[in-house]
Amino acid sequence: MRSLLTATFLLTAAPALAGVSEVIDDHALPGTARFASATAALGAAAQADCTDTALRPAYQESFDAWMGIAHLTLGPLEEDGRGLAIAFWPDTRGMVGRSVMRLVAEEDPIATSGEYAEVSIAARGLFALERLLYDDDFAGYEAESYRCALVRAMAADLAELGREVDTAWREDFAATLRSAGEAGNSRFLSPREAAQALYTALATGLEFVADQRLGRPMGSFDAPKPQVAEARRSGRSLRNVALSLEALQNFARTLSDQPTPETDAAFDRALTAARALEDPIFAGVADPLGRIRVEALQNDVRAVLETVDEEIAPALGVTVGFNSADGD
Repeated sequence: MRSLLTATFLLTAAPALAGVSEVIDDHALPGTARFASATAALGAAAQADCTDTALRPAYQESFDAWMGIAHLTLGPLEEDGRGLAIAFWPDTRGMVGRSVMRLVAEEDPIATSGEYAEVSIAARGLFALERLLYDDDFAGYEAESYRCALVRAMAADLAELGREVDTAWREDFAATLRSAGEAGNSRFLSPREAAQALYTALATGLEFVADQRLGRPMGSFDAPKPQVAEARRSGRSLRNVALSLEALQNFARTLSDQPTPETDAAFDRALTAARALEDPIFAGVADPLGRIRVEALQNDVRAVLETVDEEIAPALGVTVGFNSADGD
């Protein structure tokens, strides 16, 4: 697994910048609104019927909506650890499972305290809830059980996180991006800095798909790790890759104010490969032929990263330097 992108931006002579407002209006705000709506519906559904089978459709919709904004790691998702509270993954130490197990074993009263945000961050969000809804060790609970109360608390916490992210974008961060370079804006001292931050999110999001969503289950040829695939319990590993690529393609199109035919073509190739894979939880990486197909998809995603660096970065007046190393 390669580390996440470390980017150093250099200013160029290219003028800055359209695209920031388009990202806000056509990508970020619609995405945060959908996530807020989906998680609110999840919270309401949990109150109505918190059993696993009843709640799974609303859970899947919330995760779909999360894939539309998970790459927007700047601003509201960065602040107060919201991004990790929503999606604690990769979970390299198995903290989610242990945290949920402790709560269930001890029947921690936090589930009914109204202060669920005070628990360990690994016991919050989509992956903690996934354990209760899909893991055989936790699912199948009765409607009046402690686990049912815990599900309700987790869903309410996610709804609050969704509301906070959407509100922070609409009432604060969107204006901060738009006013880059204006007096009083200490976050972005120029329009180019705002574009740089958004481009970082785009490039980092693509590398996350290649190195984490695909690279982690691939492991090595001699030691594949399909068991660590993202959201495998809920059957979403490949779906998350495809939805992430769709969202990142939309992000790239709104960020660039010029035609990007090479980037569009690279995204289309990667999406075509993802949709044809037919390996929903990357179980096939344990087989040499299956691994080759996932590796080919990974290469397609990395090709997208190269094209955005060559086609979009110059148009924005930035260049990005990669400093990634292999590792576990």
